[in-house]
Amino acid sequence: MFIARKWSLFVLNLIGNNEKLRFNEIMTQLSGISPTTLTETLDKLVSLGLLRREMYPEIPPRVEYSLTREGSGLRSAIHPLLIWAARRDPARGMDPGCPVFARVPVCP
Repeated sequence: MFIARKWSLFVLNLIGNNEKLRFNEIMTQLSGISPTTLTETLDKLVSLGLLRREMYPEIPPRVEYSLTREGSGLRSAIHPLLIWAARRDPARGMDPGCPVFARVPVCP
């Protein structure tokens, strides 16, 4: 299944943390992902009904991604796993190059 691919869960969690994000905002926050991989990941998550893609008729075009109800449910299911992994990181979430640890808010 596609959600088992490396970046899918990180993208879902990141968008869930921010409610709505644009492509470049996601690129900035997920260091290490290529534009091609991000495009493929977003397109697939939209086609699976986990993300909503809103395009605004502006120049330049503005596109925002947000979680659907289904995506929100999946994020709720995986969030404890991401927190568990972040708590076991020796750097305690301080490695900005690692999307698991750098992008998951660790609860006290």
